[in-house]
Amino acid sequence: MHSFQMPQEYVKRVVARQGRAHLCDKFDGSKTALVVVDMQNYFMTAPYLAACPAAQELVPNINRLASAVREAGGKVVWLQNLAPWESLNSWSVVKEMHTADNVKQRWEPMQRDHHGFQLWPSLDVHSEDERIVKRRFSAFIQGSSNIENMLRDNDIDTLIITGVATNVCCESTARDAMMLNYRAVMVSDGCATASDIEQAATLGNFYLYFGDVQTTSELIERL
Repeated sequence: MHSFQMPQEYVKRVVARQGRAHLCDKFDGSKTALVVVDMQNYFMTAPYLAACPAAQELVPNINRLASAVREAGGKVVWLQNLAPWESLNSWSVVKEMHTADNVKQRWEPMQRDHHGFQLWPSLDVHSEDERIVKRRFSAFIQGSSNIENMLRDNDIDTLIITGVATNVCCESTARDAMMLNYRAVMVSDGCATASDIEQAATLGNFYLYFGDVQTTSELIERL
């Protein structure tokens, strides 16, 4: 798991602006959702192209958070990234960012019937949880998923963001959530990426300008 400590200079700047260290220092459980981003085989284990093995270490914390959110009366949302074959044209810029061989290695495992698309088996998914497929890094960008309709239907205003990768789909989803007027918290020990440097850069910047960053234990205590 990543080693991360929020720089005290960042905390001072946030306190000077908003009067407290944490935007989300209180929760209404019934208006809170845990959003688990892309904890799929493709993003968690070899030999897949985007494997981030550190994400496997997040599973106990995500399961703890899921239990706490359910107990508080909130929703648990499991996002799964899909790469439709048509997106080779509709999102062709991503295709350009891969070699021909890597295009095949990215798109094939991200089909609904592939092992790579499936959620990691030790995640504690319940029948009452929401399962949502997204088609872009952010779940909120137009055409990516129906997450906003689901959240509005359930009167959700606060999102706890976990998953992989911190600086790609987690960050994209959390930033767009804030822009759509959700209170968003990224979980420092509930997100993973390729390096400590990338983890720190994303969490620090998100905390300064977009939302909140807390640990699993802090969130469970406040829920």
